[in-house]
Parts: sequence; structure tokens; C-alpha cells
Amino acid sequence: MKNDFLKYQGQTTPHPLSIEISHASGSYIYSNDDKAYLDFVAGVSANSLGHNNTIVNNAIKEQIDQYTHVMVYGEFIQKPQLELCKALASTLPESLSCVYLVNSGTEATEGALKLAKRFTGRTEVIAANNAYHGNTAGAMSVCGAEEQNRAFRPLVPGSKFIQFNNENDLNKITSKTAGVILETIQGGAGFVVPKNNFLTKVKKHCEEVGALLILDEIQTGVGRTGKFWGFENFNVIPDIIITGKGLGGGMPIGAFISSKKIMDSLKDNPKLGHITTFGGHPVIAAAGLATVNEIHAKVLTKEALRKEQLFRKHLQHSLIKEIRGKGLMLALIVESPEIANTIVLNALENGLILFWLLYEKRAVRITPPLTISDEEIIKGCKILTDILDNIKKSPAFY
Repeated sequence: MKNDFLKYQGQTTPHPLSIEISHASGSYIYSNDDKAYLDFVAGVSANSLGHNNTIVNNAIKEQIDQYTHVMVYGEFIQKPQLELCKALASTLPESLSCVYLVNSGTEATEGALKLAKRFTGRTEVIAANNAYHGNTAGAMSVCGAEEQNRAFRPLVPGSKFIQFNNENDLNKITSKTAGVILETIQGGAGFVVPKNNFLTKVKKHCEEVGALLILDEIQTGVGRTGKFWGFENFNVIPDIIITGKGLGGGMPIGAFISSKKIMDSLKDNPKLGHITTFGGHPVIAAAGLATVNEIHAKVLTKEALRKEQLFRKHLQHSLIKEIRGKGLMLALIVESPEIANTIVLNALENGLILFWLLYEKRAVRITPPLTISDEEIIKGCKILTDILDNIKKSPAFY
């Protein structure tokens, strides 16, 4: 299969991991040669409830037997869509009660940027250096990562950039600014957590100049950081949030969420301010609803904080300089990109799936399913620390 994979599928890197997948269950992925891989990545934070979850699967099967796609989003009343929107609204402040379902996180970013511009009548957007909000042209234009962006310019004009956690940059937010878009915790930059009430100060500055605060909860939302939404950890309520990844329980989904007043600006003058054919697909929405309900039922948000401490306890090693992040969104920071690369590749050989981050090359991603067991955490940490011990003994590094 590998030759056909390389020949017929568009590739994202020169050297994909190329495991041939047989099946997956719980916290494990299995290859065609019957090797089991303990998954510490969860499809890059997407498989909130693990692989092949029975609750999610049953919701999908039940919905398939009723109907699948029937009409472009927003015209027909479809119960799975409506129930998911209501479930999400129930987790949020009243000012975030109107949900627009889309196909992915990057489409949610596009919709949120359009919404901020439409509601304020302004065109300027402030974003953070080394942000990641998706890979479509509009989303890339607010990522502030020139190494990624330069090959695809021109992108959408009107973006300016600040440094995350730098309060001196807040004066760049002015009466010309439609919206400020930030990740609640910066992902690709190295799981950078806001400090000194940074997000609260950004929101205050936005209110002073009439700009909207957009928080990207694509990775931090849906229970991963110990609260259902990441922003709940940081004493701030945004004007718009973006979600995706873990919301679908492994199925492709996204949403942007705001107040009814702000969201209504997309429905007229002009009509069809945002259009999506398959957004809110009833089968995907059913999976999303099952995921949200199961996270609440199993109290997986609180469990994420307890499991974070288990990771921190069992990942104490002299080669780990820092463990960044919150809940089950963690990044090991090591001395060099070479060490990080060796960890990821050696872990794969030893049946543990880890991954890199986009911009912080010294980082190793740990974002397992929220359902991962204590025993699985301890097992994976032992594999990881054994690899670190071997690296420390290697003359190639020391």
C-alpha cells in the first residue's frame, strides 16, 4: 500500500510516518502487521473519546438510518444540528448562544473573520505571531508564520500581528480593528499559556475601541484543558469562539459561535453571508452531540486535570526542560529539535504515537484521548522515559 499511498495521495511532508492502519480501539491504533500503538496524540486532539467509541458509533448508525444530507446548511430544521447547537449553547455564557456549524476548524476561522468584519464594518484584523488557525488562505493570513506563508502570498490583506503575552503590543488594537483573533493557548508555538491576565487585558482593550475578541478554541475546547472551554481557565469571555477538532469525536466538524445579535449580521445585506453545503451534516452533528453528552456524563473535564498531574509525575527527567500546557494538552520541551525528533521516531518504533508541533521544534506533543486510562498513561510515560535515558547515554547527543 505504501507505494500507492505515495503515488495517488497528495502528500503533506517528504517523509510521512506511513503506518498502514488495520483498525483502532480505545487508546490504541493497530497496523496491518498486527502491531499495537498506544496513541498519545488522538488524531491531533480530535479523538476526544478515543478510537471506535461505541457511544459515537451508535449515534452515527442511528442517524444514517434516518437521513444523511438533505439540504444546504440553515434551510431545513434538522434535529441533530439543532440539538448540537443547543448543547453547545448550554455550556457557554448567554452572550455566546448562537452557533453556526461548519465542516472544519479552518472554515470556522474563515466564518469568524467574516463575521467580525461584517458586524463592525471594519477590515483590520489583529493576530499573534506564530499562531495557527487553519490552512486555508484566510486562516493563513492570521497565522503570523512567515516561513509557512511566504510561498502562498498574496494572502488576505489587513492583518497585523502582536506577540502573545506582550502587553506592550495592545496599543496596536485601535478603532480600525474589526477583531483580535488569538488561540486561548497557543498551539503550534509550543502550547504557550496566557500569563498575567493577558486575555482579560486584550478583551478590555477590544471593548475600549469597539473591536471583537475571537478566541480559537479548536484545540483547547471540548474538555481538553480541564474546563469545557479553554477560556474558562482565564477569566475572560470572548465575543466569538471557534471550535472543531475534538467536537466531532473523530468526525470532521467545526463551528463559530457568538451572540444572536452579532451572528444575525450574516443573514442579510447581503443574504447568505456565509454558505456551507455540508456544514452541520446530520451524521456528523449526531456524533458531535454524542461526544458532548459523553464528556459531561463521564466528567472528563475534571479527569483531564487529574490525568495532567499523572503525566507530570511520571515524566520527570533531566532532558525534559519544561512541560507546557494544561489538562491533556501538554508539550514536552527538550534541549534541541534533534532530541525532539529522536523521541518521536523512537517512540513510534516502540509502539507509542507522539508528534511534533508546527513552530516550536523542541516540542513533543502529548494530547491523548480524554478517555485514556491511568495504566495507559503510566505505560506510555515509561516508554518515553526509557527513550530519554537512551538518548542521554548516546554519544550522538552528549
